[in-house]
Amino acid sequence: MLRLNKLSMLLIAAVSILAVGCDKDDDVPADTFDTSGTYTQNDQMARPAINTVFVGSARKNEFNTTVPSAMNAAFNAQFQSVLTGFGYTTNILGLDKATFAGVLVSDVLNVKTNGTTTFYDGTNVLTGRALADDVIDVELTLIFGGATGASNPGLTKDNVNSNDKAFLTTFPYLATPH
Repeated sequence: MLRLNKLSMLLIAAVSILAVGCDKDDDVPADTFDTSGTYTQNDQMARPAINTVFVGSARKNEFNTTVPSAMNAAFNAQFQSVLTGFGYTTNILGLDKATFAGVLVSDVLNVKTNGTTTFYDGTNVLTGRALADDVIDVELTLIFGGATGASNPGLTKDNVNSNDKAFLTTFPYLATPH
């Protein structure tokens, strides 16, 4: 009987140790990511192709590291000069050259927190970007399409009309990789 009690006690102790050892660990691991260094921005591309087309190679790095709030003062004249070279006068949004250059030069992705999220759909303008938005066609139309959006039809489309694979309808929404 003594042997059975010792065996029972040993079994109870083993089960208790096992149960305690499997307890849920709510401790958050320590953050070991070193943030003490100095970090610099090397690129920004909220609006595809704008930097490529409007900023000369001598100023690419400057543009990429300029904070958006300082971009208009630093680059608006250069953007207007490029628009002049394209023969720009106004666009479908009714923006003159200086105003449109001010829109283009601030390389940020606007976000509308309610309503339609789109680069441009004929009504909503720069309220974000949906995956299926044809951003390059919109930019070409705004630059070359004139007041109606129909001027220079050979310059307002890149002829890439959709993604090569369908976007998912659930998160993460991106098309499956090849």
